[in-house]
Amino acid sequence: MGSKGLALLLIDVQKGFSDSAYWGKRNNPKFEKNITDLLMKARELNFTVIHIQHLSKEEKSPLRPGQAGVEFMPGIEPRFGERVFQKTVNSAFVGTNLESYLRSQNISCLVMAGLTSDHCVSTSARMASNLGFQVYIVADCTATFDRKGSGTTYPADLVHCVSLASLNSEFATVVDTVEEFKKRAIDLLRHRENHTKARF
Repeated sequence: MGSKGLALLLIDVQKGFSDSAYWGKRNNPKFEKNITDLLMKARELNFTVIHIQHLSKEEKSPLRPGQAGVEFMPGIEPRFGERVFQKTVNSAFVGTNLESYLRSQNISCLVMAGLTSDHCVSTSARMASNLGFQVYIVADCTATFDRKGSGTTYPADLVHCVSLASLNSEFATVVDTVEEFKKRAIDLLRHRENHTKARF
């Protein structure tokens, strides 16, 4: 049984995102280490851990079913009892039973991490907030890739920072580092156990 009302939502932490030939240049080279550290801490604090897995419909995508890229990254594989929800679009709530599961478990607070900060993390966070969930995102446990605009390529780090800034205070509270999460998580748990509203 997880800590009351709290869940870590790991979004699309899959091997296929390591294919730089397909995706291009990524920011946050410490992403894998950071998110592994976050997962370990969340398990230690008895958070409910939920894994989201993207099953792409794109023919050439490394995340298409039947390829090794669809599998979870090493060290992020689900443990026994940790739920996995599979999606085919950006939002973890569309075409899945995620919302009904969260409601059934009385989970109202989600800590999000994963890939990518401007696509599936952002879309899931916006929808979760609109559905009434309290959302936190750990910035150094997310990442993205260079994005092409109309005649311009925007560097991954810029896309990442702007995407999280647009979420912060409107759809989520952005926590910069996993170390900051560790320092504040126990206070969040304590406040939750006392049935009071808490913020990082």
